[in-house]
Amino acid sequence: MKKYTFIDLAKEVLSNSEQPLSANDVWKKAVELNLVGKLSSQGKTPDKTLGSILYSNAKDGDENSSFISLSSRPVLYALRGYDERNFVLHQEQSENKESFHETDLHKILCSYVKSDPHFMCSTKTIRHEKSSNRVRGQNSWLHPDIVGVRYPFEDYSEGTVKLMDSMSKKTCKLFSFEMKRELGFSNLREVYFQAVSNSSWANEGYLVARSYDPDPQFEDEMRRLNSAFGIGFIRLDTEDYLQSEILLSAKDNENLDWNTIDRLSKANKDFKDFAESIVMNMKNGLLVVDKLYDETFKTEEEFSEYIKDKKINIF
Repeated sequence: MKKYTFIDLAKEVLSNSEQPLSANDVWKKAVELNLVGKLSSQGKTPDKTLGSILYSNAKDGDENSSFISLSSRPVLYALRGYDERNFVLHQEQSENKESFHETDLHKILCSYVKSDPHFMCSTKTIRHEKSSNRVRGQNSWLHPDIVGVRYPFEDYSEGTVKLMDSMSKKTCKLFSFEMKRELGFSNLREVYFQAVSNSSWANEGYLVARSYDPDPQFEDEMRRLNSAFGIGFIRLDTEDYLQSEILLSAKDNENLDWNTIDRLSKANKDFKDFAESIVMNMKNGLLVVDKLYDETFKTEEEFSEYIKDKKINIF
């Protein structure tokens, strides 16, 4: 009996799709259609295996290959023989519909990091227009898009917090997030070093994107940069924010850059308010200042309405 392969799975999914799909969407659809269980072998990261196979097969350009790739960010796949005129029309329609701003993704990220066990942090958007900039370009790459703080008293009981305080062990953890709609070879190095530049003050710094180039060489470059400079990477899932994931972990920086923290506080009112809220909350051992932080989704219905209102995920 012939083994059911990733190629077979992708063919079955794409043959039932009216439009090209990303490797991630092919995998999600395969899960919905209960095709994953038919695979003879999956491995530890089957979704990434599928992405690599699709990329290699389409890249070959051989007329005998099963797939073609359309667009670059993100890469979309279709069965060979697909009428590309349909794709052009589809893209034009999508561009007219999906007109959300990068800042519209902030609430989605804030909701994810508030609920994810690794972060469990309160966040605040740093509005760059609030920064003083006496010299043109002086504060370029100084500000992250979003800052976050994880308080110890949100993890431990009141008694434990008091014990920590008496032993001078009560600490919080600071996060920095740089948001992008998408990542590819064309913008990777610029946005990565932007994240390096504006995250030196934090315990952990992350680059966040809704989509990224599935090319294995791109992922290798991301891993290399992560190993060298320690900035992590979060894939933001705009269909279900709770399914967002840390693809590359950030290096834990124990030595905060106080000079940059001081400069940020002097240059930007949002960051100054953020820093002052931490002082007040840590002093009292509870969230006495919480309205300052960004709002998060309370229900799935609220998230769904937000996605619809901002015209995100309209294809």
